[in-house]
Amino acid sequence: MNARSPILDPQSSLPPVIAIDGPSASGKGAVAARVAAALGFHYLDSGAIYRVAALVIERANFDPAHAKQQDLADLVARMPLSFSGERVMLGDEDVSDAIRTEDCGRQASVIAVLPAVRQALLERQRAFRQTPGLVADGRDMASVVFPDACLKVFLTASAEVRANRRHKQLMDKGIHASIAQLLQDIRRRDERDGSRAVAPLQKAAGAYELDTSSLSIDHAVAWVLERYEKQKRS
Repeated sequence: MNARSPILDPQSSLPPVIAIDGPSASGKGAVAARVAAALGFHYLDSGAIYRVAALVIERANFDPAHAKQQDLADLVARMPLSFSGERVMLGDEDVSDAIRTEDCGRQASVIAVLPAVRQALLERQRAFRQTPGLVADGRDMASVVFPDACLKVFLTASAEVRANRRHKQLMDKGIHASIAQLLQDIRRRDERDGSRAVAPLQKAAGAYELDTSSLSIDHAVAWVLERYEKQKRS
């Protein structure tokens, strides 16, 4: 377990935000959702927003490699996205399963490097900051979307551990997958996310770092909650 003390932000009149960033399959989604439930906070899965955007772009028959960025940005800015509990809705359609495929994840990573698309989705993400508070997970929650978050956490794990986690998730859903292919995809995505010009994946200044390779979800959740309570007392 590796942690560094964060730089505390000034008190704000806005609802508090716990920002949890990290690479694919680091456990940030499961940890963030459970922390939000424990605190009674709202939860933002920013990755779901990008996955829905990727789905909308694909259905509109746009090729991100050749389409104009502004056309893509205008399209995703208008998409009728909403969340209902754990369900992700596109208009009246439940797309919760459709956006969780490996292909959709790859496409989301591709469009995430486009500045116009990122800007179009920025305010949409910030709108989730509501009373009594928000737990947000993603890749740039602490550095870009909520730089004034009261607690910033960067979760990580080895690529091999993350590939095995992703494999188990897919197998539990009855989706066949190759661990070797998943490992290759994760390494490629790490490289793409870490080297993109806009909001690259990185630990934000002042963030705690937690390696979850040998930790259970319960231990990671308890770790985050403990630091949030300590920060409130300070």
